[in-house]
Amino acid sequence: MDVPLWLALIVVGFLGYKLIRPPLWLVAVILLGGYLLANSSLAQLIDPITK
Repeated sequence: MDVPLWLALIVVGFLGYKLIRPPLWLVAVILLGGYLLANSSLAQLIDPITK
């Protein structure tokens, strides 16, 4: 059974939010920071480390 990545991320994110209950501002900062970091020049420096 193949599950699309976007669906798996939504399910894991939903369950993590329901179980841990972090503040919404923290979720927003992490999502926005990740989005901005992925589109910056720092992404090329971090990419080899994360692989």
